[in-house]
Amino acid sequence: MTERIVPTVAGRVRAGLLAALAALPAAAWAHAPEAGARAGTSIPWTFEPWVVGSLLVSAALYALGLHRLWRKAGRDRGVHGTQAAAFAAGWLVLVAALVSPLDALGGLLFSGHMVQHELLMVVAAPLLVMSRPLAVWTWGLPSTWRRAAGRCAASAPVAWLWRLLTYPPAAWALHGVALWGWHVPPAFEAALASNAIHALQHISFLVTALLFWWAPLGRAARTDAGASMLYLFTTMVHTGALGALLTLSPTLWYPAYAGSTAAFALDPLEDQQIGGLIMWIPAGLAYLAAALAVMARSLRESGGRQRAVP
Repeated sequence: MTERIVPTVAGRVRAGLLAALAALPAAAWAHAPEAGARAGTSIPWTFEPWVVGSLLVSAALYALGLHRLWRKAGRDRGVHGTQAAAFAAGWLVLVAALVSPLDALGGLLFSGHMVQHELLMVVAAPLLVMSRPLAVWTWGLPSTWRRAAGRCAASAPVAWLWRLLTYPPAAWALHGVALWGWHVPPAFEAALASNAIHALQHISFLVTALLFWWAPLGRAARTDAGASMLYLFTTMVHTGALGALLTLSPTLWYPAYAGSTAAFALDPLEDQQIGGLIMWIPAGLAYLAAALAVMARSLRESGGRQRAVP
């Protein structure tokens, strides 16, 4: 009798996914309910001045730096066109996550918030790392600033801090602490209640993700292929574990969403389960794809070395 009354997790998630698929196209057209409002209330683009300003400055610096670098060294020299394309793609993903209606949707649905976070951490961050933005941004600075930046980067304290933050075990741990720490219910609810804390949450996710992806994808990878694959696999496991806990939990972790999910034909627990699945499966596949890319790169480099041997 109990089994007939209480739906299984799989059943609830399946129903929730169907409801979300029906509701999200409307959100994509910026027509979704605000918390406590009826369906049909529009969700605007969120033009936070500091976010928009940061995005515009980063894009302008990259474009100017790339122009100067290619004018001096030749097109595709120093930075390849595919790396510039990676920056453009990563930048557009940041816009989608932080400026588009998805940002406001994250205040209504936990699953929407989870999509936003995964875009920051497993899509935008690796694309930006592959684009080599630091070198290009430096070229975008005025010549006096560029020399000063070079001296600063070469100074012993800054070089030591950079080596520490990009040291693979340290980057792995920082990213893991940020991910798990912000999903503790009081911390997550505090971010929903305060714009300042919410901004800190997003900054910590993005910065630690950039540091995390630097080891396997940076210009001079700090780890060999085997270590990189272990690095990515263990992250896939612990993020998947967090996603599984969210998906399988019989209790609601974040009550702040209780008043805004009904307009999407979801109850708060179904919304949480969908968000957990997003972290568990698509994000896990991203780490797996990165590990396969690292392995393919290692095989190409190994084959090149073997061909070079007379």
